[in-house]
Amino acid sequence: MAGKVIGRIGSILSKTTPREMLDLDVQGSQLMYSVFGFVPATDCTDNAILLSNLGYALSQQGYNVCLLDFKVFSPNIYLYLDIPHNPKGHGLLTVLKDDKADLREQTNQTKYEGLYLLSPSPQDLMEEYFDFEVEQVTFVIESLKKAFDIVLIDIPYNPAHEFCIAAMKHVHIGFFTAAERVDALSSITRLMDFADSIGISVKKFANVIFTNLQHVKFDYSSLEKLKLYIVACLPMVKGAITDALEGKIYLKDNPVVNSEYRKGMSEIVDAILLQE
Repeated sequence: MAGKVIGRIGSILSKTTPREMLDLDVQGSQLMYSVFGFVPATDCTDNAILLSNLGYALSQQGYNVCLLDFKVFSPNIYLYLDIPHNPKGHGLLTVLKDDKADLREQTNQTKYEGLYLLSPSPQDLMEEYFDFEVEQVTFVIESLKKAFDIVLIDIPYNPAHEFCIAAMKHVHIGFFTAAERVDALSSITRLMDFADSIGISVKKFANVIFTNLQHVKFDYSSLEKLKLYIVACLPMVKGAITDALEGKIYLKDNPVVNSEYRKGMSEIVDAILLQE
């Protein structure tokens, strides 16, 4: 089962991206790695639920955390944080178009202390996001890195789009999220092959989080052959979905949290904070 191939990210970081090669700002948090990306390898991963709960959990550790929704054609994290969506043209689009825009005015503060969101507006026209260059997207990531202790990026699985490519290139550590589906491994492999072909380090994306786990038969051993490491497994929890639809954080607002879900989320938090 999955437990046999779970690899703690702390033990492989030295093999992921050499620390001396990273151009990191020295933050008050003293975290060596501060920008983390999450790419869905299959349907049914519910990244928005994962990131809203993870962002909350990290903020409770005393860090200022910003969630960056790069799903520019279908932003949805704002729904799960129970905050109004940005007006048309505001939020991420403003920062992309104007490098002198006040980041604080375009970033939404949530009702949870230390947790923030930079998001597109669902009212933005799709074509407005077709012509941005990788450098403009990179600027947004670098700006957030300087402003927050931790940045969590919801990366769309769209290798032809700059928001996918720039994020994969500039995160410090990446995670694939997957459900127990037969296309998980092929999706991960194809995107990693593409990233490698354009010069993006893929070793930093050798981490997999299984979400909505239903304990069906799945070939976990194939992950080891591909040198992929399971960081955590989150079970399918109806309460988490219900709370998300109501704009609530499952870890905070549900009186009874599934122990397996809590354990999996703690493992991801530990991985990000480099705690053994």
